[in-house]
Amino acid sequence: MNSFEQSVYELVVETSTNLPGDVRAAVQRGKAAENKATRAGLALSTIADNITMAEEQISPICQDTGMPTFIVHTPIGANQIQMKRDIHAAIVRATKEGKLRPNSVDSLTGENSGDNLGAGTPVIHFEQWEKDEIDLRLILKGGGCENKNIQYSLPAELEGLGKAGRDLDGIRKCIMHAIYQAQGQGCSAGFIGVGIGGDRTTGYELAKQQLFRHLEDNNPNPQLAELENYVMDNANKLGIGTMGFGGEVTLLGCKVGAMNRLPASFYVSVAYNCWAFRRQGVVIDASTGEINSWIYPRGFEVSMSAAETEQEEMQEVLMETEEQTAATSSKQVVLHTPITEEQIRSLHVGDVVVIKGEMHTGRDALHKYLMDHDAPLDLNGSVIYHCGPVMLKDENGWHVKAAGPTTSIREEPYQGDIMKKFGIRAVIGKGGMGPKTLAALQEHGGVYLNAIGGAAQYYAECIKQVNGVDFMEFGIPEAMWHLEVDGFAAIVTMDSHGNSLHAEVEKDSLEKLGQFKEPVFK
Repeated sequence: MNSFEQSVYELVVETSTNLPGDVRAAVQRGKAAENKATRAGLALSTIADNITMAEEQISPICQDTGMPTFIVHTPIGANQIQMKRDIHAAIVRATKEGKLRPNSVDSLTGENSGDNLGAGTPVIHFEQWEKDEIDLRLILKGGGCENKNIQYSLPAELEGLGKAGRDLDGIRKCIMHAIYQAQGQGCSAGFIGVGIGGDRTTGYELAKQQLFRHLEDNNPNPQLAELENYVMDNANKLGIGTMGFGGEVTLLGCKVGAMNRLPASFYVSVAYNCWAFRRQGVVIDASTGEINSWIYPRGFEVSMSAAETEQEEMQEVLMETEEQTAATSSKQVVLHTPITEEQIRSLHVGDVVVIKGEMHTGRDALHKYLMDHDAPLDLNGSVIYHCGPVMLKDENGWHVKAAGPTTSIREEPYQGDIMKKFGIRAVIGKGGMGPKTLAALQEHGGVYLNAIGGAAQYYAECIKQVNGVDFMEFGIPEAMWHLEVDGFAAIVTMDSHGNSLHAEVEKDSLEKLGQFKEPVFK
């Protein structure tokens, strides 16, 4: 199979840069259902624009290219050892060329391998079957949505829903609660796979396997089909909306599977996937290793007229958003770094902020380090961007290939203290932060800005140059990149006056969750 490695490489690139057609159709349906002149509507339009940009530039849709997970069905007698070597080689090549971010980190030392290889990465599941062809499927599931996976052990007491028993109605409650608890931190609007039964390990595996189903398929089990339809009919009534901004579109797809279990155990496992639902598959000739066909539709062919229509829609959204802003107390503010406390105190939840000047990336490793050490440069009045970019270096220096926000809540133990210690005025991320950070914003004079999760190409366009980098020993995603930006827009969702849009949406969605407390399935 001389062409197998090349086929795997093509699959990896396609999965990372081009959403399949069934996912695109779901995003478009969500976009049509959302009010264009709202924060959620603007977010969905930005998402649609980012999908097109990633396809045209053959660059990662999201900067977090996730944990490469392969499911490989092979004919009897296939050399799985060589196939594994070829998969590894394709992963290394895709990483070197900026199609994947180096994401494989030693769990004990924190050292990044730099090539996405390491103990347990990538994940490869081999299964034999009696067909003569190879079925190779890949999912790239990022850390933000992976962190919102959840597993329930029934019976259970669920916030807002009461007791969930060991029956179909208890399963229903678990699924609705799983959607509620994700809020905007998993880059909603999302997709979920649900696994009923098994043990703690196989339950999660079953849930992830559901994400490989076609979005248009019908569940062969009538009870599960009814459950899937129920979830799709009711999940959006929670009002969480895109990015957790509130709105009409919270869930874009739901697939449920079931397996047998032990009498003593009853698990419901939910695999949450963001809107950047990157999964693809190929059928490969077992003798040559060449691709015979693609398993999922490969996305829409974007004609010039369609691209122009998309651009016109974006302009209409921006105009409508400006009109809505003028009709409310919110506003659009351009801030040049460094930023003063006075400028920050003038901002309120709902305002659109456009950053110009230098900002600095910072994730888990940097925040932990700064708690006990000095910063490598003056951060007074600065902006910290929760981002682990995809970077490539050539003879002209470093270049940003993808740069969307990461989930901010992981920095909750550090953020407020670091802002006060160094005089940082603004933090950009996604999904919001908690009460400790909110209190620090109020005390210190800071603001949290929510960028659109997964819009890695959209934000990369705003980065004009890389001014420098510190802490490369942390690995590319965790290093502190100093970026010159122009026109970097985000929405104030936590301000210096004690207001948090995230807390408001969570409270409101919890109240709405209560409407699903009564039994539905007998």
